[in-house]
Amino acid sequence: MLISFVIPSQDEEPSLRKLAEQIIAHAEPTGHELEIIFIDDGSTDNSLEVLKGLHQEDPRIKVIRFRRNFGKAAALMAGFAQAKGEIIFTMDADLQDDPAEIPRFLAKLEEGYDLVSGWKYPRLDPITKTAPSKLANFTIRLGSGMKLHDFNCGYKAMRAEVAKEIKLYGDLHRYVPVLADWRGFDVTEIKVRHHPRQFGRSKYGFSRLSRGLFDFITVIFLIRFTRRPLHFFGWLGLISLGLGFLIDGYLSILWLMGHTIGHRPLLTLGTLLIIIGAQFFSLGLLAELLSHSILSREEEYTIREILE
Repeated sequence: MLISFVIPSQDEEPSLRKLAEQIIAHAEPTGHELEIIFIDDGSTDNSLEVLKGLHQEDPRIKVIRFRRNFGKAAALMAGFAQAKGEIIFTMDADLQDDPAEIPRFLAKLEEGYDLVSGWKYPRLDPITKTAPSKLANFTIRLGSGMKLHDFNCGYKAMRAEVAKEIKLYGDLHRYVPVLADWRGFDVTEIKVRHHPRQFGRSKYGFSRLSRGLFDFITVIFLIRFTRRPLHFFGWLGLISLGLGFLIDGYLSILWLMGHTIGHRPLLTLGTLLIIIGAQFFSLGLLAELLSHSILSREEEYTIREILE
């Protein structure tokens, strides 16, 4: 069996050679063939020269070079497209993920799971990195219903069909377990040894919370309303229309009783809510048309196996 390692990298020059050596040292004893795919995501240090040297020394090490920094999600998608393995590992390039855990990931996959996500425990990072991560993980658990502890851990192992089916962009790489679960794959997690960062600096922190929040909203919408957007916009429209009609109905009764209502701000509010509700319905119908025209060519199911 061929195992592929997909590793996005940006300005991680000091750790690349050591990481490649450790992966080979722990993957070869499993008896499987391996390939290591590094994605140079717009590095400005000497990373490319190091990666070229590794490729010349060992053809199992492959390199994808981006023209500029496109982000981790794009790097993973490029790596998935090139990976030929039946099992695909994703790892960070900063040596915080321990390649010694590779056999444990493989053993968990052999139990029948499709994706095994790492849980960095205990996590050896400063509070500026762990605090945003804890908040993000709590929010994702609450919104997705999944009971994983560490959604953002870059250390994962999955069957090739998982990597080929999920689509990543923006910062959706942190929601790979959620997207895989949505597609019907069996997802679990294992505790993995975590090492403190040896080189460089972290690229995560509070500044990415807002981006992560927006991407989380995107994921929830994709999971629940991709093929039925009117169910989302329709409820908003019903609430707005209902409130608007209640307000204007109340004012109509007052008008019939002889009261003057033209100067009341409540009249403006009720009319505005009715207009907004109608717009929500219109937006939902337009989204339904777009969804039908774009998604009608895609299957809305995945097949585990066919017995003939």
